[in-house]
Formats: sequence, structure tokens, C-alpha cells
Amino acid sequence: MTLQNLKKDLHNLSTPEKAKILQGFFKTGKGQYGEGDIFIGVTVPNSRKVARKYIDLELDKLQELIKSKIHEERLVALLILVERFDKTPKEIFEFYSQNTKYINNWDLVDLTAHKIFGRYLFTQKNHDLLFDFANSKDLWKKRIAMVSMWYFIKNESFESPLKIAKILLYDKHDLIHKAVGWMLREIGKRNLEIEKNFLNKYCKKMPRTMLRYAIEKFEESERQKYLKL
Repeated sequence: MTLQNLKKDLHNLSTPEKAKILQGFFKTGKGQYGEGDIFIGVTVPNSRKVARKYIDLELDKLQELIKSKIHEERLVALLILVERFDKTPKEIFEFYSQNTKYINNWDLVDLTAHKIFGRYLFTQKNHDLLFDFANSKDLWKKRIAMVSMWYFIKNESFESPLKIAKILLYDKHDLIHKAVGWMLREIGKRNLEIEKNFLNKYCKKMPRTMLRYAIEKFEESERQKYLKL
């Protein structure tokens, strides 16, 4: 199975109509966060099928694939990394960490960060890289840091997620507001008291979008209470 065959299989699953929709949905226009990203119109389920078929693709070929200008090709490279993580976690984590410049749209982050970056760092005593990413000026590194916390949260570990949320509290980008609010909501699903303690302390300071995402599952009366604060 070659890289050329993978690309052929992927393109055979593409549709121009879907590509046009995705180009707009992922903000690929001039000055937008996804500027220049090229979509060919492949669904995520079909991308997963291709990733599983080519799970044993050599790492040097994956390096070539993840540098592709085509969004779905980069996605397949990342999905292969997710599929391979259990076999060589350190190698996959290092590859992922060294190629973040190509993990440059929110779906690429959201489908993989917690399954690779978060999962690996959860097992490590040293989380410095996590906080380096959160304090970065790079939009995607910051989103990787926050979404990676989903793995921590799923394992009932809230200290680091709350620290990352605090670091990103004053970030100006909407995609970070949404990621932080989303992870706070995930904490609340498991421990509502911890989420509310954080909100009670910071809700007046956090961006409106962040707050709305965080309280999305609250009862309407409680949502309005926080929104009025």
C-alpha cells in the first residue's frame, strides 16, 4: 500500500459539492483562520476508513502526507497516528508534537489532540510542554493544549484543565473561547461543583462565547443568572 494509492482512494471519495461547503465552513477565505486550506470534499467517516486501510503506512510517508496542502490528506495522516498510538505512544506523540504547524484547523485539533497529546501527557509527570503550548502565540497550539485536556477530564483529573483554562481566559480568539467553554462544560458533566466554583470566580471576566459554551447544559434559570453576572 503506497502513499499514491492512499491519495487515490481519498480522492475517489471526494465530491465537489462537499468541498465547496467545507471551504466555507472552515473559514478558508483571505484573512480568515483557515486561509488557503484546500478541501476536496471527503467526510470524516470516509477519512477514517482510509486511515484504517493504510494504518501501516511508513512514518516518512506520513511525514509527507501531513505536509499536504489538502486538508483531508492531513486529516488522514493524523487519524493514522491515532490508530497507531497504542503500539508506539512515545513515537506518535513526538511526531505529533513536531508537526503542529500542519495541525492547523479546528477539526484536525479536535479529532486528535486529546487522543495523542493529552493521552500521552496524562501519563507523564512533566507537563511543561502542555503549558508551553497554552502560553504560545500560536492559535492552534493553544487549542491543542485546551482540547488535550479532554483526556484528563475523562479520567476525572481537573487540576491541569482548570490551569490551562485560566491561562487562556483572556485570549482574544473565538476558537479559544469555544474550546475553553467546551472543556469547562465537560468538567461540569463530571463534577458540577468544580465547574461552578471556577465560573463563580471568573465568569465576569471571561468572554461571552466562552461563558455560553460553559453553561450550555445548565437549567435556563441558572444560565440566565450567570449571563446577567
